[in-house]
Amino acid sequence: MNTANDATIRPTDVPEVIAGLYRETLNDDSLDTTSDFFEAGGDSLAAFQITARLHALLGVEVPVALVFAYPTPEDLASVVDLDTDR
Repeated sequence: MNTANDATIRPTDVPEVIAGLYRETLNDDSLDTTSDFFEAGGDSLAAFQITARLHALLGVEVPVALVFAYPTPEDLASVVDLDTDR
């Protein structure tokens, strides 16, 4: 499923997009692409909010388990498939 934002968000932008979602969701403007979700105070509710926003922004389904398994925006971005080549 493609969204209008797909054309403007490149794969190289995804870590910063995720970091922005972390900052918004966790109310912490100091978070960056290397910030750990759990160390920043993330919990299961915040993880669900982040995955829902990723779906809305990027049009991709991101299982909540991936937020737990890949807790930094850089790590999570490495497993998010934008499907831009197909």
